[in-house]
Amino acid sequence: MTSERPLIDAASPHPPAAASQLPPSQPEPPVRADHLGFSVEVPDPFRPSRRDQPDPSASERELHEGGEYRDVAVGEPSPEFAGNAVRTAKYSALTFLPRNLFEQFRRLSYVYFLAITVLNQLPQVAVFGRGASVLPLAFVLFVTAVKDAYEDIRRHRSDRRENNRLAAVLAPQTAGEYLPKKWKHIRVGDVVRVASNETLPADMVLLATSDPTGLAHVQTVNLDGEINLKTRYAKQETQLRFSHDGHVAGMLHCERPNRNIYGFQANLEIDGKRVSLGPSNIVLRGCELKNTTWAIGVVVYAGKETKVMLNNSGPPSKRSLLETQLNRETVILSIMLIGMCITASVLAGIWLLNHQRELEFTQFFREKDYTTGKNYNYYGIGMQIFVTFLMAVIVYQVIIPISLYISMELVRLGQAYFMGADNDLYDESSRSRFQCRALNINEDLGQIKYVFSDKTGTLTENKMEFMCASIHGVDYSSGKPACGSSVVLMILFGHQKWQLGLTLSF
Repeated sequence: MTSERPLIDAASPHPPAAASQLPPSQPEPPVRADHLGFSVEVPDPFRPSRRDQPDPSASERELHEGGEYRDVAVGEPSPEFAGNAVRTAKYSALTFLPRNLFEQFRRLSYVYFLAITVLNQLPQVAVFGRGASVLPLAFVLFVTAVKDAYEDIRRHRSDRRENNRLAAVLAPQTAGEYLPKKWKHIRVGDVVRVASNETLPADMVLLATSDPTGLAHVQTVNLDGEINLKTRYAKQETQLRFSHDGHVAGMLHCERPNRNIYGFQANLEIDGKRVSLGPSNIVLRGCELKNTTWAIGVVVYAGKETKVMLNNSGPPSKRSLLETQLNRETVILSIMLIGMCITASVLAGIWLLNHQRELEFTQFFREKDYTTGKNYNYYGIGMQIFVTFLMAVIVYQVIIPISLYISMELVRLGQAYFMGADNDLYDESSRSRFQCRALNINEDLGQIKYVFSDKTGTLTENKMEFMCASIHGVDYSSGKPACGSSVVLMILFGHQKWQLGLTLSF
C-alpha cells in the first residue's frame, strides 16, 4: 500500500500541525466508521499519494546538473520551443512517390515482378514485348499508390481538424481575459483554461482548478487505455493567486521533453519562493477533464514535444497475417520456379551438345539475313545455358500470379466500404459508424480467436448508476426502487449516521 499525506507543498515552511506530528514514513490514519460490529475505512480523496510527490532536493539536483532543464515563463509564449501543431500523416507531396515505392517493394512478390520486367527488357532473353511486360506491374503499383494516397489524405484531414480546434488562452497584458486560439498556435508558456469534458491541447502544469483544494480529475484513456479517472492537483500557492487576481507571474524550471508519461520533475519560482512540482501536478495532451468545472494550466510541452507524441513512433507500416503468409508462399514458389528453370537449362545444354552441327540451319540460332555468311545467334554452350535459364524464368513467371495482389487490394477497398456502411455496426448513442483506419489489415479481423481482458470495464461500460439513498429516514430514490428492498449499510461518521442503500441489478 502507498502512504498518503495532505495536499500541502513539501517545500512549504508552515505545514499543518496535525501533519507535522506524524512520522514522515507513516501514512495518516484513514477515517473509520464503526457500527454494529463492522468498520469501514474511507480514504481521503483529497490526499495525494507520496509516490506522486517528488523529493525537492532530488528534483533540484536532477534539474540543474548538466543543464538538462528548460525555463518557461508563465504567461509569456516563447517561440524558442516547438509549436503545438502535430502531424500524423505518413507522406507529403515531395516524399509520397519514393516512400510509397519503398513501402510497396517490401513485398517480395513485387521485387520478383520487377526482376521479371527488367529481364524482359534484355534483347537476348526477351519473350514478351518490352512495353507489355511493364504494364502489369505498373498497374499494380498505381492502384496500391492510389489506395495509400487516399488513406494518407484522411490522415491529413484529421491533422487539420486536430490543429484547428479552439482553446481558451489567457491573452497577454490582460487581467484574466481568455480568448479563443487554435491549438496549432498555442506556444510553450501560454496559460490555457480547459472546461469540463474538454480535451487538453498540450502538456500543462496545473495552476488552478474550480475545486478550492486544487483537485482535478482527468481521463487518460487516449494515453494508457485506462478509463478510470486520475487525480491531479494544483499547488496552493498558484491556486490562491488565481483566486484573487486571475494571473500568476513566475518562472518554471522543468525537465526536457521525454517519453515517460508517469514521471515529471519541475520547480516553480513565484514571489521569490520555490515550489516543487511532480507527476501529480501535470496533465498531458489527449487527456479529458472530468468531474471538474474548469482547470487552468501553463503549457510546458507542445506539439511534437508532448509525451503522447514522443511515444508515437509515427504511422506504422502494418502487414496482415495473410500478407505475411503470402510472402512465405512466394519464397516457396520462387524455389520451385528456380528448380524448373534449372531443369529447363540443363535439358537445353544436353540438346545443344547433341545438335551442334545442326545449329547453322536452325532458324532460332541463325540470323534472319542468310546471305552474310556463317553467323550464328549463339554464345557458346555455357552462356547459352545461362540465357536459357533466364528465358525460362520469364516463361514460367505465371507460377506467381500478379493478378492476385491487385485483386486483394480491390477486395480490401470494397470490404472497408461495406464494413463502414453496415447498419449493424452503427452506434446510435455517439452517432458514429465503423471506421476502417488501415485498409491493408481488414482480413485480420477474421483471424481473431481469443480476446483477453484483464478486468471488468474493459469490455463493458463500467458505469455506476445511482439507485437509491436513505439519509435520516428520507428516501432520495427519485423514482428509483425504494431502499426497502435494498441492502442497507449503517455507517457512523462522527456524530452523523448515514444509511446507504445498495441495489444490485443484473
